[in-house]
Amino acid sequence: MTLPGLTLLKTRADYLVAQRGKPVRRPAFTLRAHRRGGAGDIRVGFTCSKKVGNAVTRNRAKRRLREAARLVLPKVGQPGWDYVLIGHKGATAAIPFADLCQELSDAVSQVSGNPS
Repeated sequence: MTLPGLTLLKTRADYLVAQRGKPVRRPAFTLRAHRRGGAGDIRVGFTCSKKVGNAVTRNRAKRRLREAARLVLPKVGQPGWDYVLIGHKGATAAIPFADLCQELSDAVSQVSGNPS
């Protein structure tokens, strides 16, 4: 799977490095962001634990997070940063998609120090 303008985090080590970043909690997800330093791709990863629900619910939540990231991160994300989106039980799959995108935009702006 490809996300234009974004690179996917694939290894556990990448996720662990991103966990060092300050969490930004929103009703539908938690965003963890870590600055790698220097210029580079915007890298993104997605995770939903079994607490989110069964496989169908987790996959739906991750699909929604991927699509929101595809639309929002190329516009407001910072090159050289890693972003990990963590789904929340009940909310990630249920929140209206426009609200999900707005929350992601606000969270990325907050964590990277850019005004919305």
